[in-house]
Amino acid sequence: MELTLNERQGMIVWVYSLRHLKTLKRFGLIHYVSKKMKYVVIYIDRDDVEVAEKKLNGLHFVRKVEVSYRPLINMNFSERIGHRKTRKEVEEIEEINMIEGKNELLLKDPLEVV
Repeated sequence: MELTLNERQGMIVWVYSLRHLKTLKRFGLIHYVSKKMKYVVIYIDRDDVEVAEKKLNGLHFVRKVEVSYRPLINMNFSERIGHRKTRKEVEEIEEINMIEGKNELLLKDPLEVV
């Protein structure tokens, strides 16, 4: 028997009243309930998000439904984070260039990612 993970997506359901939480339980896993701001964070299978959003918007106690954008965001930051030169390194490079007599204008940004 293998463990299969369902891809889920978060939804924020803004409600007029929290009395109807039992009705929201049948749509998915209730992760958080804010009594002060009157919203519920629900996790729903990604395949059922569009259908559930339409059904939730049709309920009389629901003010607004927002779908989470997190699954659409690329969470792999390894290519985006490179080695950034520090100000000290930039000053040392400029000092070396001045000593060697290279008074060339740098066309690139000195703090550019290498």
